[in-house]
Amino acid sequence: MLKDLPLSEHIHQHCNESMERALLAERHPLWARSCPELKDIDFIRLGLLRCISVVDSGRHFLQTNEQIYGQLLPHSTYFKSLKSHRRTSMLEAFEQQSYHLHSETLLSQGIDYLEAFPELDEYTIEAADGHFIDHARHTERNSNRRAMLPHEIPGLLSP
Repeated sequence: MLKDLPLSEHIHQHCNESMERALLAERHPLWARSCPELKDIDFIRLGLLRCISVVDSGRHFLQTNEQIYGQLLPHSTYFKSLKSHRRTSMLEAFEQQSYHLHSETLLSQGIDYLEAFPELDEYTIEAADGHFIDHARHTERNSNRRAMLPHEIPGLLSP
């Protein structure tokens, strides 16, 4: 384990190793391309920084990133890269290798948070924060098109 490294350096090393593994996992990955304006590894690093930053928006993140790290990145480059199908494929390959790397690290440290639940052994367990979960189609919507809670639906809980 890299106990003596600062978190930023540990993340940097983890990203580099995950990317190397992703490139080696496929013979000729279609997503591998050189983008000098925003390298893939920098795109990943920026994505991680965006997730852990306390900012209000993507633009605010870019301004904060420039102030703290001195890295000027054109808004159009950053926001277009977020919509790139190639980068989505790259992230999928990267994520698989990152997952394996995390699993190896946890295993080497003897850490298994799900060990107490042997009934889950045959399943792949993934976690999400709920942003990717769509509500059932039959869920009633309010005027803002948001799913209504049971107490908001007229007549549902009334006697």
